[in-house]
Amino acid sequence: MQIDKIKIADFNTKNLAKHQQKLNFSLDTISNCEGIIAKLIAFQIAIPSWALGTGGTRFGRFAGGGEPSNLEEKMADIGLLHSLNDASGAISLHIPWDIPEDYDAIKKLAQQYNLKFDAVNSNTFQDQPNQAHSYKFGSLQNVNKAVRQQAVAHNIEVIKHGVALGSDALTVWLADGSSFPGQLNFRQAFENTLESLQEIYAALPSNWKMFVEYKAFEPNFYSNTVADWGQSYMYASKLGKQAFTLVDLGHHLPNANIEQIVSLLLMEGKLGGFHFNDSKYADDDLTAGSIKPYQLFLIFNELVEGMDAKGMNHHDGLGWMIDASHNIKDPLEDLLQSVEAIMISYAQALSVDRAALKIAQQENDVVKCQEILQEAFRTDVRPLVAEARLRAGAALNPVQLYRDLDIRKALIQQRGAKSISTGL
Repeated sequence: MQIDKIKIADFNTKNLAKHQQKLNFSLDTISNCEGIIAKLIAFQIAIPSWALGTGGTRFGRFAGGGEPSNLEEKMADIGLLHSLNDASGAISLHIPWDIPEDYDAIKKLAQQYNLKFDAVNSNTFQDQPNQAHSYKFGSLQNVNKAVRQQAVAHNIEVIKHGVALGSDALTVWLADGSSFPGQLNFRQAFENTLESLQEIYAALPSNWKMFVEYKAFEPNFYSNTVADWGQSYMYASKLGKQAFTLVDLGHHLPNANIEQIVSLLLMEGKLGGFHFNDSKYADDDLTAGSIKPYQLFLIFNELVEGMDAKGMNHHDGLGWMIDASHNIKDPLEDLLQSVEAIMISYAQALSVDRAALKIAQQENDVVKCQEILQEAFRTDVRPLVAEARLRAGAALNPVQLYRDLDIRKALIQQRGAKSISTGL
């Protein structure tokens, strides 16, 4: 379904006076508001095609009804999100869950919803129907060359789908690893994986990027073949200038200094992109900013500083995507909340007094450094985020309008109460 722009305009009109009051205060207290708003309008966060349905746990999955059953319906849902926040203008496909049957029709549909195709994602962490070889003991690392060749061929097929849709990046995440000591020769696993990645890399178009994602553990519990940013960086460095590390915020051991990781990767020109989520214990895939909002701000603080230092465009210099699991929430509401949290952290980072911070750092004024960052974090930038949406023709409060229009009920009426989205 699509939201009538008149309904968005009417909603904004009803809430405009209250918004303007808050905005006026922000304009008086935050410097360079217009520059921040302009950057917020340009900033877009991709939505993965599998994220439109309820997620699951090892214990079960509880479908919420009205879930999209095919790629066209998934695109409709992302188009709906984009009409509400004007910040979800990209879709990231996961193959083979979402293989287009008609590329031209899908591209026309994307134009209708004002969407572009972000990175395409391969899947060698599950066995698919009629698959010749199992990935039970790994894919690109597998001791069996036939299994490795099957995984390589799948990734090359994913690239071809991406080319046909106008994508320009491939994300590779591996479940490869071992669960028990002695199960795997670490060096051979690394070499097998590198050889496989080199074959995939050779198939990349010249304007494409390859993102190598890492994860500390799970599904294996003793070793993962790409377990941390150092190992991903090693692969990306050995592969070449089109290969980069991809950071998933949930793929770290507790209390990892993610902001330092992204700073160093940016410095080396090997940070490719982000998968946004949040966690309390491990890879919890919770709503971005729901558990550790200060950490998300600190990460963006390093991103803004590092990208500016290298002259990178915030909008498309890196890949931005949400990667969360909506186990007990309405998926669309959860995605709207994640996008909002990301935009707030980005706006806070843009408001940091960098000149003053640099002086304080050079003078070893630790207290002043802390005060500068916490001043930006504690400043309410939500009116600036809302103003960016307003100027772009989106809703001042996307979640509230979503609820006012009772969109989930409408989707259930349209698709049924028992529809279940493909994917995890």
